[in-house]
Amino acid sequence: MRASRLLSIQMLLETRGRMSARALADVLEISIRTLYRDIDELTAAGVPVYAERGRAGGFELMRGWKTTLTGLTPSEAQAVFLSGLAGPAAELGLGDQVEQAQLKLLAALPASWRDDARRVSSRLYLDPIDWYRESMPLPHLATVATAVWDERPLSIHYESWKLTSRRTIHPLGLVLKAGAWYLVAAGDDKIRTYRVASILAAELQHGVVKRPKGFSLTEHWRQSVQRFEAEVFKGEATLRATAVGLKNLSYLSAAVAKAVAAVAPPESEQTRVELRIPIETIEHATGQLLRLAPEVEVIGPPPLKRATIERLRRIVALYGLNG
Repeated sequence: MRASRLLSIQMLLETRGRMSARALADVLEISIRTLYRDIDELTAAGVPVYAERGRAGGFELMRGWKTTLTGLTPSEAQAVFLSGLAGPAAELGLGDQVEQAQLKLLAALPASWRDDARRVSSRLYLDPIDWYRESMPLPHLATVATAVWDERPLSIHYESWKLTSRRTIHPLGLVLKAGAWYLVAAGDDKIRTYRVASILAAELQHGVVKRPKGFSLTEHWRQSVQRFEAEVFKGEATLRATAVGLKNLSYLSAAVAKAVAAVAPPESEQTRVELRIPIETIEHATGQLLRLAPEVEVIGPPPLKRATIERLRRIVALYGLNG
């Protein structure tokens, strides 16, 4: 445990540069006293760790010094190969770099570990694109990625579901969700999310991105998803469903699947159970639920039931089934 912690200190100082004692201790989840003991042990072992005093001080490695160890365990090496998504990396223009990095990592690993690391990419394949969909053309993704990496402002021509506009934004990060790329960026004192496929034009600007203090892309995205899911469901529907209907309902969304899981299953294939599910709008729910009929029956609210009946009448008239 301690040997692993000592190696972690080396890696942190090598990758992040100078770090304060408090910052190092917080990352490693140890006390300041334990950290000082570890630093003493590292210097005694010949690792050139230097301390700078003052408000901007901290610990750092001698300039130019570099450990020859990868610091990876066999399982960690496999995880690195698993994380190298070839498709997304290629879309970002990093396909060759990922391949070269994996080759360098293989060369640095002990020979006995190499086959295990290679086995990951030969036996596990991650496909982020949903069923029955193809990857959308993203002509401006490379420009957006450059803006993110280089921390440069970006001027975009953007098409939202409301309107088309031009704006200058400060890119903060890229997120790949369900096969779609999203750009998180600051602008007008607010952080927004932009679908990269909806960017009609993108041009790098001079200057440096103004990154909000303490911003975490992971935490921001998690909160955004929770907020979106809470806001998108504006109503509730009461239904009766067979066992088959419940199964089909569970495929609509995670929120509906949660509601389905909360009810007891029907006693037989012919019986139905009543349940409530969250819905977005009457129009949206009508289209979704009508596809599941007759295994799913709409009970309420009245506007949803009326919309469903009206849709059925129009279908009957369309196919000439009045008689």
